[in-house]
Amino acid sequence: MKVLRLVLVIVGIVLIAFGLYNAFVPQEVLDVGPLEVSAKEGLSSQTIAMIAIGVIALLAGAFMKPRT
Repeated sequence: MKVLRLVLVIVGIVLIAFGLYNAFVPQEVLDVGPLEVSAKEGLSSQTIAMIAIGVIALLAGAFMKPRT
């Protein structure tokens, strides 16, 4: 049970961090010679879902009760 709790917490933190990274770091779209275009997508539905799943996993791992 402790292993599952630890895995949920780690997965939650990784998903939240990756979702925030995707939301706020501009992604390179086009790079042709001296011309370089980058775009900032912002919060897409996929990014929001990733962050939400991360929060759920983190909360599930944090508040999991031990079996008796």
